[in-house]
Amino acid sequence: MTPAQCRMARAALDWNASQLAASAGVGVATVNRFERGGVETTPETLAKLRTALEAAGVEFIPENGGGAGVRLRKSNADA
Repeated sequence: MTPAQCRMARAALDWNASQLAASAGVGVATVNRFERGGVETTPETLAKLRTALEAAGVEFIPENGGGAGVRLRKSNADA
C-alpha cells in the first residue's frame, strides 16, 4: 500500500485520519506521517492500516501499467 492509496482509501470511505487511526489501533500522527511519505513505516504498522481499510470494504489495486489504486468492494445489496 502506498501513501497515495491510503489517502484514496480514506476518501472512498469518507474517513478522516482519526477514524483510520482508531480502526487500525495506531496514532493519528502515525497515519499522517505515513500519508505524507518519506518516512520509514514498519511492516506491522502498514499491516494494521491495510487490514483496517480492507475490513471496511477497500480493495487495493496493484500497479498494472495504469497506476496503483483502490476501490470499494461491491456489497451484497449491489449484486
